[in-house]
Amino acid sequence: MSHPTKEQLQAAAVEALAKVPAGRAPTPKERMQIPSQEMPAQDPQVRRHNMDEVALGFSEAQAKAEAMRCLQCKNQPCVAGCPVKIDIPGFVKAIAEGDFAAAAGIIKRNSLLPAVCGRVCPQETQCQEPCTVGKALKDVNKSVGIGRLERFVADWEREQGRIQTPAVKPPTGRKVAVVGSGPASLTCAADVRREGHEVTVFEAFHKFGGVMLYGIPEFRLPKAIVNVEVDTLRKMGVTLVPNFVIGRTRTLTDLMAKDGFDAVFVGTGAGLPKFMNIEGENLVGVFSANEYLTRSNLMRAFEKGKAQTPIYDSKKVAVFGGGNVAMDSVRTALRLGAQEVHLIYRRTEAEMPARIEEVAHAKEEGVTIHILTNPKRILGDEQGRVKAIECLRYQLGEPDKSGRPRPVEIPGSEFLMDIDTVVCAIGNDSNPLIKQTTPGLETTKWGNIITNDDGQTNIPGVYAGGDIVLGAATVILAMGQGRRAADSINRMLAEKTAAKPA
Repeated sequence: MSHPTKEQLQAAAVEALAKVPAGRAPTPKERMQIPSQEMPAQDPQVRRHNMDEVALGFSEAQAKAEAMRCLQCKNQPCVAGCPVKIDIPGFVKAIAEGDFAAAAGIIKRNSLLPAVCGRVCPQETQCQEPCTVGKALKDVNKSVGIGRLERFVADWEREQGRIQTPAVKPPTGRKVAVVGSGPASLTCAADVRREGHEVTVFEAFHKFGGVMLYGIPEFRLPKAIVNVEVDTLRKMGVTLVPNFVIGRTRTLTDLMAKDGFDAVFVGTGAGLPKFMNIEGENLVGVFSANEYLTRSNLMRAFEKGKAQTPIYDSKKVAVFGGGNVAMDSVRTALRLGAQEVHLIYRRTEAEMPARIEEVAHAKEEGVTIHILTNPKRILGDEQGRVKAIECLRYQLGEPDKSGRPRPVEIPGSEFLMDIDTVVCAIGNDSNPLIKQTTPGLETTKWGNIITNDDGQTNIPGVYAGGDIVLGAATVILAMGQGRRAADSINRMLAEKTAAKPA
């Protein structure tokens, strides 16, 4: 498939802008006639051999043209679809007017991570799904490219050296501990710190960023961007402590009872990988997506000959699953040198939870997708290494609890695939360590921490949010939970301070 170059897309955007009447705002009809701007990207046959970012970002002309497509609806359906309630019409209007600094300021009122969210959030099922433009054109892919515009603004701000550190109020004397450094934790830490409280972030790994760092590949989210966002917290005065495992180094209750923290926020994510419990999962060459991606992303095992962390030498890889983690895994396998990469998914492509863009990119890069197929067992050779998988064909039945059609196996449809590596990407459960070391903490039967709408757990002073509460979710949903918990913590500390005798 031939892709237009960045230069061609830039020229097309300039041509589109030239058709917009000067001296006045375009009418709704004129806005609807501006073509949707395509994201420039690396050529698929080039990018499958490197770890560089695939999407190259809008030019200024593209950003203005895309922003002018916005109808500035009074009812703002896009804002209702945003978990952190960014003023989307406001920042899009500023882009259309060429005031990128103002656009950045508007976004930063609600989101500390626009460069991240603009890249990895599923806008097509959130802010862009209710977009009036997309509904009028009967195609969510033709909605205003809100995520791409958010990325453009964040990148412009960073590249111009104009990132503003959020203002921090005078010290209150209150201390808050934040456990984990993923999107929920970083958002909570920033919002609590803005109020003048002392904030310490405790991270189990040696680097900060959580799933944004170890889970999402470089070609989708460059680590330098995550590091810039983390550095903003440092500039705000947040203390970041690495190699600190809550439940081992210190317990949650110790942080308050012994270390003097007034509140604790738990945002440790969902890091316990699920397996299928089929024959052969203990063979050499079977990995959880967590391990596979962490070795490549956090420990940079893809830099063969440089990194001290080894990674399995694979020729034929099968990945089980259909979500974004599965897409990250298949695309990583290609870049690590696999000759064949197969995605095994038991429903059809229409039911895949992965982003449409990620599925399209995977197919462009040469991943073979097997729908209505599921593994039955993994076969090994005499050395105990993976040599093949046996799969079953499926058909769709009645909807299950998820609302999607239930996959039903077709008896006698077994077939073999020659495979030397298996990556299981079917989801995660919560790490049981915090529950085991925090007596009385209420959790679901799956180990997710139970909270109220404000992020409060049943233990006074302890809050939680993100994947540890939701199960595996999106960056922006985790951020939304971090914001709600921070607001609750700030209210609690304000009330505590007001009640303190003079």
